[in-house]
Amino acid sequence: MPTSRESAVFTVGDRGGWSFSTSTWTNGKRFKAGDVLVFKYDSTAHNVVAVNAAGYKGCSAPRSAKVYTSGNDRVTLARGTNYFICSIPGHCQSGMKIA
Repeated sequence: MPTSRESAVFTVGDRGGWSFSTSTWTNGKRFKAGDVLVFKYDSTAHNVVAVNAAGYKGCSAPRSAKVYTSGNDRVTLARGTNYFICSIPGHCQSGMKIA
């Protein structure tokens, strides 16, 4: 299947990394299925959890959610809206989430 462009790789939060100020990082960016998000963060302080819309809105991770903990996670986007939160208590509520 020919594609119009190669998959793009985005570092979440740019130089600041995955942090409390990333909730607006997606503004003005266009993502496509197959693009890769790289989450860089202190793995002793944060994590990345792939959640659904309800998990994003309610800052809760279902038991079956995929949790990333390496501090340098590469996540390939699926078709549709992808949601990610930090599930450390209080972090998502403080803005550590993106859609």
